[in-house]
Amino acid sequence: MPPALTPISRRRALQASAAALVALGLLLWWLPPIGESTPRGSITFSTGSQNGVYQRYGVLLKEALARDLPDVDIDLELSEGSQQNLARVAAGEADFTIATADAVAKYKRDGKPGAERLRGCARLYDDYVHIVVPRDSALDTIEDLRGKKVGVGQEGSGVRLVAERLLIASGIDPERGITPVPAGIDTVPGQLERGELDAFFWSGGLPTNSVQKLSERFQIRLVPVEAEVVERLHITSDATSYYRPSVMPPDAYLQAQSGLPVPTMAVANLLVTTDRMDPAMAEGFTRTVIKSRDRIGTTVHPAQLVDLRTAVYTDPLTLHEGARRYYSSSKP
Repeated sequence: MPPALTPISRRRALQASAAALVALGLLLWWLPPIGESTPRGSITFSTGSQNGVYQRYGVLLKEALARDLPDVDIDLELSEGSQQNLARVAAGEADFTIATADAVAKYKRDGKPGAERLRGCARLYDDYVHIVVPRDSALDTIEDLRGKKVGVGQEGSGVRLVAERLLIASGIDPERGITPVPAGIDTVPGQLERGELDAFFWSGGLPTNSVQKLSERFQIRLVPVEAEVVERLHITSDATSYYRPSVMPPDAYLQAQSGLPVPTMAVANLLVTTDRMDPAMAEGFTRTVIKSRDRIGTTVHPAQLVDLRTAVYTDPLTLHEGARRYYSSSKP
């Protein structure tokens, strides 16, 4: 017959049992639920034009995803911008992308193929409209662009969408009122520098590296987008309600702004996928986007503005179930 436990040994046995239960609980918490596994497979991320913010963000995000999701292969695809990005994801040619809220609203309003399947994972940073001219140019307003040779962005880009809307709101036909040049941020700085353009439009995070480098080697300035122009945009369609008056801070481009703020227009960028995306993959992707903010932001400065408190607001898109799961488990 085993000896009876003393009060001390009984207490130690109870403590050991409690510790074992705690350890088991922690193990069960850490392990994925039965039937679920960590994300694995291959995904395609459609980014943007070479040297644009989307493209540079995508390269650094791929590095972060490789650390956080080691069983997932990520393929980056260059694109012409938001409109093409949305078409790719909706058609299943890409799995994730970035697009501006106004481009999303237009895609949905126009009833484009697959629009009903689009879902949001995160609100990212804001794009700011740039209208870049040589410093000694006589162009001071959007109306002054009439009759000039203007870079308006590639077809399928968010820049083209913004440029055409701003020109129309300023009373200029975007096809006949100017000489439109369908070129992106990878080529328009050089064209302006060589005198092949009078101005170019760009919409991107602050600062955009290509504009920054141009300002360091060539004297430029930024034409303002006044608040009344944005107000005129708001009455043209529901899709334009995502634009808002904003200001480029004086230090966005020190050489170009002479220490002065520049009135402009801003619109939010969204991380986009579809309802076809596996919730575990969407949750892991979203988590990495939020976690990698500071690391990516040291190189791509707009990424510093990704904020857990606002990332959940992906209007005009419904939040993907996987992203919702991440936000539900995370507190600001």
